[in-house]
Amino acid sequence: MFHRAQARFHGGMTRRLQPGARRALWGIAALLLVALAATFLFEFGERDDAPRAPVATPFGQPARVDLLAGDGVRGTRDGDARQARFDDPFGRVVGDHGVLHIADAGDSNRIRSLHPDGRVTTLAGGVEGFADGSGSAARFHTPSGLAIDVAGNLYVADTGNHAIRKVTPQGEVTTLAGTGEPGFVDGPAAQARFRAPVGIAVDAAGQVFVADTDNDRIRVIRDGRVSTLAGGDGPGFLDGAGADARFDTPTGLALDPAGRLWIADTGNHALRSVDAAGVRTRVPRPADPDDAPRAPLSLAVAHDGVLFVGELASGRVLQIAADGRVHVLTGRDMAQRLARVAGLARDARGRLHVADAAASRVHRIVEVPRAGAKQALRNAVVGPAPDAPLPQTQGRWPLAPQTGWHEVVGTMGEVRGNFSGESRSHLHDGFDIRADVGTPVLAIADAKVASPLAASRFGDQAEHVAIDRLTYMHIRVGRDAQGRALDPRFRQLRDADGRLSRIRISRGTRIAAGEPLGTINPQAHVHLIVGPGGYQRNAVGLGFAGYVDTVAPRIDAIELRDAHDVPLTVREAGRVVVPRDRGGLQIVVEAWDQVDGNLARRRLGLHALGYQLLHADGTPAPGFDAPRMTLVFDRMPPHREAVRVAYAGDSGITVHGAARTRFLYVVTNTVRDGRLEPGLWTPDTLPAGDYRVRITARDASGNAALANRDLPITLQ
Repeated sequence: MFHRAQARFHGGMTRRLQPGARRALWGIAALLLVALAATFLFEFGERDDAPRAPVATPFGQPARVDLLAGDGVRGTRDGDARQARFDDPFGRVVGDHGVLHIADAGDSNRIRSLHPDGRVTTLAGGVEGFADGSGSAARFHTPSGLAIDVAGNLYVADTGNHAIRKVTPQGEVTTLAGTGEPGFVDGPAAQARFRAPVGIAVDAAGQVFVADTDNDRIRVIRDGRVSTLAGGDGPGFLDGAGADARFDTPTGLALDPAGRLWIADTGNHALRSVDAAGVRTRVPRPADPDDAPRAPLSLAVAHDGVLFVGELASGRVLQIAADGRVHVLTGRDMAQRLARVAGLARDARGRLHVADAAASRVHRIVEVPRAGAKQALRNAVVGPAPDAPLPQTQGRWPLAPQTGWHEVVGTMGEVRGNFSGESRSHLHDGFDIRADVGTPVLAIADAKVASPLAASRFGDQAEHVAIDRLTYMHIRVGRDAQGRALDPRFRQLRDADGRLSRIRISRGTRIAAGEPLGTINPQAHVHLIVGPGGYQRNAVGLGFAGYVDTVAPRIDAIELRDAHDVPLTVREAGRVVVPRDRGGLQIVVEAWDQVDGNLARRRLGLHALGYQLLHADGTPAPGFDAPRMTLVFDRMPPHREAVRVAYAGDSGITVHGAARTRFLYVVTNTVRDGRLEPGLWTPDTLPAGDYRVRITARDASGNAALANRDLPITLQ
């Protein structure tokens, strides 16, 4: 190909040129084609998938996230990898010649293939259902984990069908085990029953291991029969042999070279293994306690026992060495934070491939030697596309009447405390609607449960359920005001004493708009979150029926403080005196908002704030032609310290112990677009004289504060 391109270039464009010019152009063409080939290899990898000689797996090195396929918008579109779309890409394996196979759930229900030349195709599946057949005639319901045998056959944990399926390299789909009905039955494969299996692995002898997720067991299929390898009735956390062991929502599986089966025990936040001696727990030894695994979801294992762990909600991929050391490979900062690391697979060359289910993207993680890492760590775009369509809610509220008005009592980005006395514990990541305790909470969109651990925090004030991209918090999930089950899809689990201890709703469960999800708990409001952690979006964009906001935000005070929070209080002729040699200053703004219909006492937070320096006559000072919009709560940063960057220390709300609700914004700091940057205004960049500090304060509807927005100052 390279030589043909050279010949065409030389034979056409260069015939009219002198020999020297032709040689120069020929050289340029060669360089361009080499660069093009290098770019292709950088993006999609080499087509030769022959394994290299085993070397020690690098540990603790920096890493880069590359994009292989998907544009961050949900859908089902084959073709060029960068324009291809996935709905809920979950399990993945590497097949012959470097082809990546991906189980795409959601509304896709297909097994997709990403080829080394950058094409995405569909191997099998289409319409949601349960049917064997060839290619598009086959039907899946929420395919999750994938495994591959030595002959290239794929094995699928068909979660919504409670079955295990087999797909040949030609796309022929058969049912290996399961009846399509949930339950727990060992025995002949055709009569066996599973309950929402998520993880799967296959060994060299053809034994198929299954994480039977909602049965809290590990099952094995061999010689046409299904048996239980480990686990017992109900969730728990106990090592031991066979039925003595206990798991809590096991998901990802991986086999190491010694034949040991590794398990992502999601509900226990643990990594377990099964061998002839029984179930054991690997206890990690992170240098920082925050680096310990949290809700592990996906696994891959290297030839020398190094584990790679993808987490359900933190957006991280961890490395865990055989001696327990932990390294956060990706996700420590926003540039590498994924949304839901559902699938991990290592190819024959040791490259790690990632399915980011909640972002509808497929990535590769490249470990980079520390020498020269700064130049090589250019991460691809990660997370859902910022302009991806929001769920289609048709204006519904999560309370009855769904097309009527309800009072909004909390907005995205507000300061929140906790019940331990901390007034700045975290940023509010959703939209609060007031309701009486016991009021039914209703789904606002048709959706499918995507998380294997969708219902969480049972009995806690923060109890919630995630239905695809929407999370409903502060509710008694799946039960009415008297604690009775709403319907069988919300399974009530009981402890050894018969007391209700958990609610479980399986991945793949369909929920229709208007169906009840639970009832309001003592928090007396429903907290609605749109999007996965770290990528939450403002729920105002959903467009609630009857929601009106014509009220402009109110600014109560503007204050200058030094870097140690000491306020500048000296005034002359009504102006704050600012010594130019005082050093960097913080600009702190006390402001709040309301929407139409709020009670007079209600205080809501703002959507966007910034500041600008003006001359006394109102013209912009040098460097301040436009306001510096530093605080924009359109997407939540995942860092808990963000609340301490956005808000001054005397902020807080009454629910968490503050004497009154106060929002004091530090507008010289930056919290926006997932970024987190402390900052100061340095007065010595301007000459002495009279100025105004002007505050821009807006709500999510675009209303801006006009009164009290200027602070007159004198620079001396």
